[in-house]
Amino acid sequence: MAATKTSRNETPSTPDVAESKIARMKVGELRRRLRDHGVEPMDDMKKPELVKKLIKAEKSGAKKSASAKKSISASAASSGSAKSSASTKSGKKDRTARNDTPNTPDVDESGIARMKADELRRELKNRGVKGTAGLKKPELVSKFIKLSAADSRKSSASASSSSTKGGGGKRTGKATSDSLKYAQEIRSTSDKPERQGRSLVTTDHEVIRQWAEARGAVPSTVPGTDHDGHLGVLRLDFPGYSGDRLREVSWDEWFDAFDKRRLNFIYQQKQTSGKKSNFFQLENPDE
Repeated sequence: MAATKTSRNETPSTPDVAESKIARMKVGELRRRLRDHGVEPMDDMKKPELVKKLIKAEKSGAKKSASAKKSISASAASSGSAKSSASTKSGKKDRTARNDTPNTPDVDESGIARMKADELRRELKNRGVKGTAGLKKPELVSKFIKLSAADSRKSSASASSSSTKGGGGKRTGKATSDSLKYAQEIRSTSDKPERQGRSLVTTDHEVIRQWAEARGAVPSTVPGTDHDGHLGVLRLDFPGYSGDRLREVSWDEWFDAFDKRRLNFIYQQKQTSGKKSNFFQLENPDE
């Protein structure tokens, strides 16, 4: 029996590109990955188009990476003995023989320095940097190292934030509702709704905070529902709201209770008409 096409990578020349895995990604994840490659997906693009674009970007990245590794390996083999000799004579280490940015170990400065000017311009352009046509190679190298170091720090900070602040994605459990199952996951402030009126879900603190502040809402709780020194029922207090009497609390208190109770924030950005929506609900998938 022949194996199905989606059970393997279908691009033998770029084995690092898992096409079947990309095809199984959700729309939001596809958009995030494309932005990581410097590709800004159009809002009206459907999933098949996003899949095709990401596979193309991944193939291009894999080929460039393989070419760069081959070039670096050959260069290191031919110049290794000369560098060793120079280092011994001067009593100092060659700065390009290692990564010079210890707080961003993922940035290979020596590898960047060996890239050709045209390749540096292409990479910078892919990352949204303009005006590189008149720059000399040392300036291009400096820009690319600075940009790569900034990206590395952002990635590290994002990973740290995700580990302590809900991670952005939805929480699931034995009582996961249909509304949660069909809601689009929003993992960061860079994620956008697929369409107006779309039901969204997140656990990312900054996404929730920005959504509330854009509507003038403040973190609150229902007085009298506190227990054992912990906040009771969580609410957001909107301007002009005339329902339950609410008590404002700090975002730190609100998010601490939100995470400890494993809540999801289900909400809308806009109604189908395009009008800003104040709809939200907090849901525990375990109860």
